[in-house]
Amino acid sequence: MRFPFSAPVVALPVLLFHLALSLPRQWRVETTGFDLGIFEEAVRGYAGGGRPVVALKGAGFDLLGDHFSPALAVLAPFYRLWPAAETLLVAQSVLFALSTLPVTALAVRRFGRAAGVAAGWAYGLSWGLWRASQFDVHEVALGVPLAAAATVALAERRWRAAVCWALPLLLVKEDQGLLLAGVGGYVLLAGRRRALGAATVAAAVLGTALAVLVLVPAANPVGEYAYDSWAAPDGGNPLARLLLPAEKWRTVAALLAPTLLLALRSPLALLAVLPLAARFWSPVEAYWGTGFHYNAVLMPVLFVAGLDGLWRLTVHQGGRLLSPLRAVRPVCVLVGAVLPALLTVPAPELSGAGPEASAVRRVLSVVPDGARVAAANRLAPQLTSRCTVSLFPYLGHPDGGSTGLAPDGRDPLFRPVAEWAATLDAPEDFPVPRARELEVQRALPAAGYRPVARGGGVTVWHWQRG
Repeated sequence: MRFPFSAPVVALPVLLFHLALSLPRQWRVETTGFDLGIFEEAVRGYAGGGRPVVALKGAGFDLLGDHFSPALAVLAPFYRLWPAAETLLVAQSVLFALSTLPVTALAVRRFGRAAGVAAGWAYGLSWGLWRASQFDVHEVALGVPLAAAATVALAERRWRAAVCWALPLLLVKEDQGLLLAGVGGYVLLAGRRRALGAATVAAAVLGTALAVLVLVPAANPVGEYAYDSWAAPDGGNPLARLLLPAEKWRTVAALLAPTLLLALRSPLALLAVLPLAARFWSPVEAYWGTGFHYNAVLMPVLFVAGLDGLWRLTVHQGGRLLSPLRAVRPVCVLVGAVLPALLTVPAPELSGAGPEASAVRRVLSVVPDGARVAAANRLAPQLTSRCTVSLFPYLGHPDGGSTGLAPDGRDPLFRPVAEWAATLDAPEDFPVPRARELEVQRALPAAGYRPVARGGGVTVWHWQRG
């Protein structure tokens, strides 16, 4: 794919923007074990030439038993050179910046340099990518540039290139097969390579089924795919389950807002239907909204659809762009319809580490490199680059016995061994209830753990024999 000179001009500011969103969160001790710590442990495993073992998910837990995301291994060489959580945050920002290249190139070719640069910046700074950078690191970041390149290829009717860009999505995460199926369906219906389109759809279905039914259960300690229960019918009205509550429609409106609804002018917008339908069918409310990373892969799809929609509208207008007067009306409709959804995107906090964060790091520095430590969710990413980190309050006993603080030993997911513990004096309520964390903290002295450092609202404990 050939990129005009304008594309890097867009990519660099976008890279700096996402770095400014993500890196200070790590420095302010605002990142979390679920999920930055999880992905750092997985990439650390790959970088060491082994499996992506994630102690935060359980003793010896292979991340491929949770989600099928072997594409994470591409980050291993970079992590081997710079073993730190910041490496993953930088990598995610780079991936988002790279995704602007095909989008900007398409916009420049169709609308000229100035308009293309503006479109590239609008995409690179869009709220779906913004929200992803505000919440740690996720494997779906690897799919964002692939989705951008594949959708641009579809817009330019380069069918084989579109399929080649989209196929690796199967290695990013098992649910990305839905987007691949959309690409195949588009090639099948809109292109002249129907055999290629049908084969792509088949690859999406078979690849997703293989991951969900065979590969993930094979790596899972209890031999299951943990996310299949949501797919079952619940006995209610299926249409209501798919379309309600209204939060789902606010998400749709927010997704269409950045293109001023022009994405609806392009059939490329249909690529978002299957991924959105799967999320809306789920009973997990977090999937329905505008938060976290769930909309990141859809942003390039809908931006390219918006560019394609504007191009189609321009062609229908005899080659003339819409006049500013005619563009005012959809903007007015947009503000009234989707402003409530856009208000859910919080302003970024760009400040660096303060005195409290510095105090936390001083306290955590007493934990030696290579130690086995159970850490509170918000403390885990401060330790995962140099320790084996499990999730507090799940503790195994260094002598091999039971502390009485962990769930039943028959549960294979939560039997890590921790000689050290790092706790928050005021625990948060995720992923373990606050009351449970406080209960285990109170029981630590009786289990043989002694406080060795305190400060910044954090206490470090060390288990002492006898």
